[in-house]
Amino acid sequence: MEKIKKTLLHGRHVDYGAKMVDFGTYNMPLWYPAGAKKEHLTVLTHAGIFDTSHMAVVTIRATGKHNDAFRLLQRCFSRDLNACVGKKKAPFEPGKCIYGVYLDESGNVIDDAILYRIDEKNYITVVNSGMGGKIAAHLVKYADDLNVEISDLTEKTGKLDIQGPLAGKTLGKVLKNPEPVLENLRFFTLKGHFDTASPLSDTVRLVDGTSVLLSRTGYTGEFGFEIFMDPAHLLKTWEMILEAGKPFGLIPCGLAARDSLRTGALLPLSHQDIGSWPFINNPWCFALPYTTDQTGFTKTFVGDQALLSVENPEYTYAFAGYDLRKVSVSDGAVVLDAGENKIGSVLTCVTDMAIGRHNDRIYSISSPGKPENFVPKGLSCGFVKVKSKLAPGRTVYLKDNRRKIKVAIVEDIRPDRTALRPIREMI
Repeated sequence: MEKIKKTLLHGRHVDYGAKMVDFGTYNMPLWYPAGAKKEHLTVLTHAGIFDTSHMAVVTIRATGKHNDAFRLLQRCFSRDLNACVGKKKAPFEPGKCIYGVYLDESGNVIDDAILYRIDEKNYITVVNSGMGGKIAAHLVKYADDLNVEISDLTEKTGKLDIQGPLAGKTLGKVLKNPEPVLENLRFFTLKGHFDTASPLSDTVRLVDGTSVLLSRTGYTGEFGFEIFMDPAHLLKTWEMILEAGKPFGLIPCGLAARDSLRTGALLPLSHQDIGSWPFINNPWCFALPYTTDQTGFTKTFVGDQALLSVENPEYTYAFAGYDLRKVSVSDGAVVLDAGENKIGSVLTCVTDMAIGRHNDRIYSISSPGKPENFVPKGLSCGFVKVKSKLAPGRTVYLKDNRRKIKVAIVEDIRPDRTALRPIREMI
């Protein structure tokens, strides 16, 4: 059994009175005294700060004449780096970030990740807690004929996230040069570097001189940033951001809010919503390099043939309930059709406290067109894996050992998310 670790912010979490739990080989805050509901709502209305230093960073660097780091990632990462950015499928260029997955030969998910292109021959991939060594080993396995250097920086990188509509205003208080740094920082782009040896390290500095890599990414579906730094600066940066965020209502947030925010934003929980089954027929197939007619892929990569030859595939769908009641995945919650027949299993079921129904339409607390006097009471939501296709709007039932609830299959869950808003509107 792997030893449970502590992040460098563990003592602060305990001081704040956080409910601590073991997660992904780390002891992490589940929620703080404000509670998971308050944390969830605050990220939609103000801003929240998350300790994400349990996540793993792996660097991939070409060491020879050719860009073998690019070639390796084309083999191992699901996105086609020649055509993957935006609606126009532009090439993956320095300063960009993309979401994708690492698959095994069976087409099953080893882990999902965000890939960052730092410059022509340097890349960073951020994977989930405890997965740094596994992803590094996976890359090494397929790099035999390539001139690349792969480094697992687990516990060698400090990381935290600021998420929410006031994240930019908070960040502006701690950046040395906020105007040029934040200007034109589009969704899924990056600036700077946490390695002082990099020529980019002077691009983004905090007011105390700390070099950081700043990306406009995150895992809540809301406007925000991820900040990477040398771990020696993590604690003081956390405290500095908390202080700067006080006027904007920023609060620390834990794993429970992360899960509910992420699920409501139609984002998967790795090893729960995606995992040891073929990565097809799900809401995240944009992470695969399908051809226009969806019959093949635009490149070859690990697991591609397995995905194209799956027999009797299953389907993963998002759902939204009609009130805040939920079922327990740990109790083996199942999916039933109208005739009480079992048709699948529940992968994730949480309550997004920022949404509610009005005339059978879902609104968010952030929806500009929400009905007058709209007060969200929360809706259960999540993902199910079933044996056959289900159309959006289809009614199914989720059942565990305590209750059965009615839900609808949906194409999206929490509307009017802020992640894509122009940065000029947010700062």
